[in-house]
Amino acid sequence: MSRSLSLLAGNNEGADFLLFVGGEHARGIIDGAPVLYWPELWGARALLHVWDASVIDESATALLISTLSNPAWRVREMGARLAAARELDAASELAELLGDETPRVRAAAARALGAIGSANDIDPVRALLKDPEVEVRRGAQQSLDKLRSRHPKN
Repeated sequence: MSRSLSLLAGNNEGADFLLFVGGEHARGIIDGAPVLYWPELWGARALLHVWDASVIDESATALLISTLSNPAWRVREMGARLAAARELDAASELAELLGDETPRVRAAAARALGAIGSANDIDPVRALLKDPEVEVRRGAQQSLDKLRSRHPKN
């Protein structure tokens, strides 16, 4: 976990770890291709599969939540998935992503709010039912179903 968190922080964790979390796609980076956002994405994705809550302190939580404001849309999307899976206290950051320029990020944010959001998130998520992208509308409906089951009076 610490090495995945280190990737999120922009550190180099070596070729072996990159190949482990990124698969053969990491070979390009190892061979000198531009790094871009891939190691951060792979670090976040690894944390969907490996988790030890005892390692997650305040600074690690802040690092995880910071993925939601990453310039790369793939990292923001994975950050939303991670926030939902690990029940991070990130509802306000996720709510901001409902207006993201990338449909996959909007859909992931809506789904994540379905998992960790409150009744206050119902109306902002409901607005996505009119999104031009079908996947965003689908994510919004899934989120609303979960929010309503968790907050039945709304």
